[in-house]
Amino acid sequence: MPGLSPRPEAAAFLRRWREALIGACVAVLGLYWVIFSFGLMIWIGWAVAAAGVVLGVAGIQRARFRAGSDGPGVVRVLEGRIAYMGPLDGGTADLETLRALRLDPTGLPAHWILDRPDQPPLAIPVTAQGADALFDAFASLPGMRTEHMLRSLNAPGGASVIVWRAADPAQKRLH
Repeated sequence: MPGLSPRPEAAAFLRRWREALIGACVAVLGLYWVIFSFGLMIWIGWAVAAAGVVLGVAGIQRARFRAGSDGPGVVRVLEGRIAYMGPLDGGTADLETLRALRLDPTGLPAHWILDRPDQPPLAIPVTAQGADALFDAFASLPGMRTEHMLRSLNAPGGASVIVWRAADPAQKRLH
């Protein structure tokens, strides 16, 4: 019917939770095969159900990370480099040279603060367009605790929180 459009809240919910919902559908399909099949299809069903659970858990993490995309600026992540282009400032940060990642909830919206060597920190609003790509970038940092990052992001306001810190090169051992 012309003129019908989905409610904006429902569309935003579906966009935010899309991977988790797809994972749930895949898991249900796998369980359907397990229950209503026989022979080799039962094992395939278990494999599909397990893949759906894994996809669903990853989707839940991504949904918890997404804070919207209506904030100032644009984020791009390409080959280990984060680029932020904002209305007032911007910059780039290479993942391999980051010293620390902080979350500053005092700004409106909250900001990721990327501490870079020999440069001022790069502040990226959590609601910048394309900021959801930061999840994979941050998750690739050595020693990153994803659950700590998600808890910090979804916690009520407060002071700046160090989410990740690079290992001190002087403390690295040879063995």
